[in-house]
Amino acid sequence: MCLSIPARIDKIEGDTAICSVGQVSYNASLSLLEEGSYQVGDYVLIHTGLAIQVLDKKEAEETLKTFDEFKTLNEELDKEEVRENKRIV
Repeated sequence: MCLSIPARIDKIEGDTAICSVGQVSYNASLSLLEEGSYQVGDYVLIHTGLAIQVLDKKEAEETLKTFDEFKTLNEELDKEEVRENKRIV
């Protein structure tokens, strides 16, 4: 399974975007996107170092919120496994 992540473009240097997801920065090639279809502040999907699609801001933020919810759920399941001393999932 492959996973692409939505990231915000913070800076553009030539055909490379410096993007962020939370507090983590990534370099992403913009070579697959049409020039002029993106700008600083836009969200893009990143997969294996390539920006593969420009995203609607609302869609990107909803996806990142879902990722945060999964993280919280996973943390809660980990705590429950420790309390119960058994694997839940």
